[in-house]
Amino acid sequence: MKKIFLSENDLPKTWYNIAADLTSAPLPPLHPGTLQPLGPDDLAPLFPMALIEQEMSMEREIAIPDPVIEGLRMYRPSPLIRATGLEAALKTPAKIYFKYEGVSPAGSHKPNTAIAQAYYNKQEGVKRIATETGAGQWGSSMALAGQIFGLEVKVYMVKVSYNQKPYRRSMMESWGAKIVSSPSKDTQFGQKILAEDPDNTGSLGIAISEAVEDAATKDNTKYALGSVLNHVLLHQTIIGLEAKKQMEIAGDKPDIVIGCVGGGSNFAGLAFPYLRDKINGAEIDFRAIEPSACPTLTRGNFTYDFGDMAQMTPLVSMHTLGHTFMPPGIHAGGLRYHGMAPMLSHVVKEGLVDAYAFPQIEVFDSAALFARTEGIIPAPESAHAIKGAVDAAVEAREAGQEKTILFNLSGHGHFDMSAYDAYFAGNLTDYRPTDDDLAAGFASTESLPNAD
Repeated sequence: MKKIFLSENDLPKTWYNIAADLTSAPLPPLHPGTLQPLGPDDLAPLFPMALIEQEMSMEREIAIPDPVIEGLRMYRPSPLIRATGLEAALKTPAKIYFKYEGVSPAGSHKPNTAIAQAYYNKQEGVKRIATETGAGQWGSSMALAGQIFGLEVKVYMVKVSYNQKPYRRSMMESWGAKIVSSPSKDTQFGQKILAEDPDNTGSLGIAISEAVEDAATKDNTKYALGSVLNHVLLHQTIIGLEAKKQMEIAGDKPDIVIGCVGGGSNFAGLAFPYLRDKINGAEIDFRAIEPSACPTLTRGNFTYDFGDMAQMTPLVSMHTLGHTFMPPGIHAGGLRYHGMAPMLSHVVKEGLVDAYAFPQIEVFDSAALFARTEGIIPAPESAHAIKGAVDAAVEAREAGQEKTILFNLSGHGHFDMSAYDAYFAGNLTDYRPTDDDLAAGFASTESLPNAD
């Protein structure tokens, strides 16, 4: 069986909250001014109360509202596909499956939470959303969700991606969003960055600062985030919940679960429903794959840090390269983030998930192989998961073991062909930050509370 589909009636009716099953809880987020644990009222200027309650919930299952399910039906359930062509090319005894999230209108997994966030904001009477985007998948998804629920959307897009991916901008504009290159002249923080460095290529940390400032200074506006926070990871678990039903139809169970990581949402979406099984005794290997150019999990410190460069967000305990760290302009723009989801950082710290980092040329090698064997051109971000799956399949071949590998193909690369042009022309370069580069970023966290 090559493809396994579910019917719309099989859409999960609840999200899964891993907080209910962890044997130890992550440290609480702190107010940036008082350094005291955050309460719901502290987050009210940025998020609707329903999302704040989900952020802090310890309930194992949280019901998905009917209007959200109706929005998800536009493209869900997504298919589970067996990568038989890739298996044959690798001559591996391993079985490789992937959950394909590129079937959404925005071409990635991001609408899974965008639709939910737009619904809850609409319910609270919000008129306008301010958000950021790296590679453009999140901005596209929020633009789509805003159109569904009648919300105005302003997107601060990281400059390097804004220039690399013009058709992502066109996609957002097609759904009615307004987009500016970040750092921009539309916020005080953006103006400050541009005054210091007019050629600044931007980062998610800067774009988040701009979007938060926008939301905090307008009464009709709330902020929406595409990754990192608990409620975002919660909404993405629909991926893994569907995958479990599909793997059951296939008569198989994964030995290895893989996803790329930037902020952590697509990895958590697939992995967390399976991580519950590992917590309860199942033998499953979890691999989170990041770029060597932005090695948050593999070389970062676990400590309290800000999610943005302007230090406007709450302090959260996470793996971080420091909020001042400026990642290089690699093509996997969605993975160019200094921090990591606190919940994912916690399970990595607890030894439940292993982290790996790969340089972008090796990642594109795997992406090209996948395109030629499976027909799908993957997004550069998602290609990191493919690289992880290829390595796992080669390990199985060399060990003579029949492993079942499951990974999340979080989006297609139709808007990333300039990256493929550079790859095929031999113009891609690899970058690995030096210890001194990392030390400069770590210095920005030295005065902050320690999470250990």
